[in-house]
Amino acid sequence: MLLEVIATTLSDAVLAERYGADRIELITAISEGGLTPSLGLIEKVREAVSIPVRVMVRPHARSFYYDKDDIETMERDIQHIASIGGFSVVMGMLRSDGTIDEEALQRLLQAAQGLEVTFHRAFDVVRDQFEALEILIRYPQITDILTSGAESTAPKGAERIAALEQLTAERSINILAGSGLTVEGISDFVQQTGVRRVHFGSAVRVEGDALKPIDPLRLQAVRNLLHQRKEH
Repeated sequence: MLLEVIATTLSDAVLAERYGADRIELITAISEGGLTPSLGLIEKVREAVSIPVRVMVRPHARSFYYDKDDIETMERDIQHIASIGGFSVVMGMLRSDGTIDEEALQRLLQAAQGLEVTFHRAFDVVRDQFEALEILIRYPQITDILTSGAESTAPKGAERIAALEQLTAERSINILAGSGLTVEGISDFVQQTGVRRVHFGSAVRVEGDALKPIDPLRLQAVRNLLHQRKEH
């Protein structure tokens, strides 16, 4: 069971590693769903932690439809991230008809120079998730799809997440369930869906507030619950 935790600061990243995260998603602007963090923060996190880090590459929160300038910006960000070394990236891009923008995807995967990739929650607003899944599986660099099952939260999308998990169980891509997961509900959610990777943000922060620091006790509680499930 992989536990990914959002970090928005250097101290978040250090606490995430110390108290049980298996992997970090490094972002800024958490209240906007996550945007590309600063180069300085990326470099500092690389120096400070040893667990895997995936860096968000998202230039704005207007939509998941990107024009030529946006793609060039994302390409340059990815090149900088790749040059630092030791990272993976998180990205996603759609066309106006709700399908994956494969032209942009291929260009950015090339810029990533073999780095592993999470396709983010743009997947939750695609026209057809099962069609999109088959497209993403064609690209070996894409190892994870972050999804709430096309609903506002992962618990609401549990049935769809379970279906996606079954479809990917023996394939090269993993379902990473996220959005709205809670300490109290994680055991039942994992049992219901069968997911092997989960993504936490607000629920492991002080008072469950996205804009507050990581709460070591909340994070440890999630880690312990996931370990208990693994033992069973």
